[in-house]
Parts: sequence; structure tokens; C-alpha cells
Amino acid sequence: MERIRAADKATGGPGEQHARSGATPNRAMTVFSPADEEKRRGVRRMKLTATGLLLLVALIYVLATWAHHAGAGAWAGYVAAAAEAGMVGALADWFAVTALFRHPLGIPIPHTAIIPTKKDQLGISLGEFVGENFLSEDVVRQRLRTVGIGSRLGAWLAVPEHADRVTAELSTALRGALTVLRDSDVQAVVGEAITRRANAQEIGPGLGKMLEKVVADGGHKRFVDLIVSRAHDWLVLHREEVMDAVEGGAPGWTPRFVDRKVGERVYKELLRFTTEMRDMPAHPARGALDRFLTDFASDLQSDSDTRARVERLKGEVLGRGEVQDLIASAWSAVRGMIVAAAEDERSELRLRVRASLLSLGARMATDPRLQGKVDGWVEGAAVYVVTTYRKEITSLITDTVAGWDAEHTTRKIEAHIGRDLQFIRINGTVVGSLAGLLIYTVSRVLGA
Repeated sequence: MERIRAADKATGGPGEQHARSGATPNRAMTVFSPADEEKRRGVRRMKLTATGLLLLVALIYVLATWAHHAGAGAWAGYVAAAAEAGMVGALADWFAVTALFRHPLGIPIPHTAIIPTKKDQLGISLGEFVGENFLSEDVVRQRLRTVGIGSRLGAWLAVPEHADRVTAELSTALRGALTVLRDSDVQAVVGEAITRRANAQEIGPGLGKMLEKVVADGGHKRFVDLIVSRAHDWLVLHREEVMDAVEGGAPGWTPRFVDRKVGERVYKELLRFTTEMRDMPAHPARGALDRFLTDFASDLQSDSDTRARVERLKGEVLGRGEVQDLIASAWSAVRGMIVAAAEDERSELRLRVRASLLSLGARMATDPRLQGKVDGWVEGAAVYVVTTYRKEITSLITDTVAGWDAEHTTRKIEAHIGRDLQFIRINGTVVGSLAGLLIYTVSRVLGA
């Protein structure tokens, strides 16, 4: 075993790698806790007791044999036979118990020191035993069905204190997840998703249908009223600017007073036009605008040229940096609202989550169909895990045992079960003595 450990250390084998990693299971098998030390002291006391009993029957055997030869009577033969068989039983059980942990008397007898020499094989067998008897589909399903997770979970969630606790834990987990996520990564994902979805779907027909419905319902009239009213107010406040603009566009050879008159006339017509549109719901211009919007809505749905121009415009708008920045900044606003709502115990988010949990718990506690669905989901998930990752789970046992140091493992196992094993030696002494006495008695009776 020393050569195996040395080779493992030199080659960086599993045991050495496990030790380098500082894994807790390996460290637990090389460190003795105060409880372990107390158990080892108990084992030593039981060893002294069993050995003392062996010495006692040996002394009895010597004295009974001497007394029998000295003519003390028939009783001495019975006592000597019982003591002799007790010694044989004690020595045989001492050999069996010792062979589990080390070579008896240091002699490398075959099939002794079983635990240190067969540690890895025991780990493999233990992993296979767990996989076959605890991680099988039938065992998992049967165990989960007897538990009744759906009804128990429902009854637990139906308690307000438990719903509050789950809500708080979910809020903490949500805040933690949002804190871990980097804004730049999420913003890039959101922006890319929105852009890809927008590019993948033509918006012309949808806009046409929406515009057609708005015009049919007269929903655009308030918007027209606003535009016309603001245009009228702007003309009133910017009379000179309008007239200067008209005069500036006049030919250079026209007289100044003529340009002025033309500017005044244009301004008055514009002001009259906007005033009439503002005050007359049945103005011809409003009707023309309605017909234009209706035709445009129809073109958005059926005219290929109009739809193509809208798609090009959409691509240009989405490609602008300002739009991408706006899409990205939306995540920061959403995240801030979610974090604030998760931290506030009286926020609408947490109150709704709590109410949903209570409602779900009440339904799960009383609805057999919902309980069956939940149980089926849990069973399916558990079966998937144990069937898909059975080898990984059992290899955890195997690799952990393989990483233990053989000497320390032996000492620790002996500390935990050695005291009970010493009772085997004591029982072997007592049972051997009784068996020897019985055999000697039957042989004497038959011989007589």
C-alpha cells in the first residue's frame, strides 16, 4: 500500500490530486475530532476488556488442567474443556476482527488488512450499491409518491408566515441575480433581441391595420385638433417671421412694397386657413386628410412599394445609435424598478407574489388534480436527474473514497465501529466456552 501511495503521489493520481485540492471529505478522513478521539479511547477500553477475558480463560484453563491431573475430580475436566474452547473462540474472533484493519501480528497473511487494501474496491461497491438501490427510477418514484409533495407543499404555502418567507427569499434571489448581471451584457442582449425581432417581422401591414382602425374610430381627430391649434398659435406669435420668409423668397427685381403686400396676404391666408380648420370640424381640408390617411392605411397593407419604403425606413431608424441607446437604457430603468419593488415589503410586486403563493398553496392543498400534476412534475424531474446523472453521483462516492488516505481511513472506521467489534471477541469467548463445555459433556456421556 505504501508503494501504491508513493506512485500515486509521484504521478499526480486521483488520491494526490484530491489531497491537493483540499477537499473537505479527504480532510475529514485525516483529522480526528474530539468525538473521534473519545471513540478511540472507548475502543481501547473494549480491547483491554476482551483481551483480559482471553487471559482469564487461559489462566482458568491452566489451573483446571493442573487440577485435573492432580486428581481434583471430574469437574476440572469440564472447566478445562470450556476454558480451552473459550480460548479458541476468542483467538479466532480476534483474528477475524484484526484482519479487517491490519495484518495480524504484522504477518501479511492473504485476505487480511481488508479495509486498507480493499478501500477503493469498497468505494466502488458502495457506489454501485447506492446506484442500484437508491438511485433507481422505481425507488425514486415510489418514495416520492408516498411523500405526497403536492399536498404537503400546498399546506405549507397556505400558511401566511411561510408565504412571507418564500416571498422574501424570492426577492433576495431576484436582487442578487440582477446585481450579478452586468448591465452592458443585458443591454446588448435586449437590444439585439428587439432589433432581430423587428427586422424579422414586416411592420407595414400591422401599421396599416392600426391606422385604418384609428381613422375609422375618429381617434386621429384629437391629434389633428392639437396640430391645427398649435399651428394657429404659432402663426399668431410669429407674424413677422412668416412675412420675412415670404419676402425673402421673392424675386430681386420686385419692389419692396409689393413683397410686403404679398407677405401680408400669404400670412392672412395661412392664419385664416388654420383658424377655419380649428373651428370647423367639417372643413374640407379635414376631410381630405381623412381620405389621405385611409388611402395610406390601405397602401400600407396592400401596396408593395409603400411597404418596401416603410421597411427601409424601419431599418434606418433601428440602425441609428440614438435608437439603440434608447433600447439599451430601457433595461436600466426596468432593473431599477424591479430592484426597488423587490426591496419594498409593501410594493405591489411583493404583495402580488405573496397573494399568488397563498392562492397556489390553498389550491394545492385541496385540489387532487393539481396535487397530481405537481407530484408528476417532481417525480419526472427527480427521475431525470437520477437516471441522467447516476454515474456522476455514484462516482462522487467512489472518487471520494479513493481520495482518502488508507491509514487514516482505517483508524477512523475502527474508531467508529471498533467498540462493537470487540463485543464479537467477548461473545466468541463466551460462546466458545459454552460450546466446548457442551461438546465435552456429550463426549463424556457417549463415552460412558
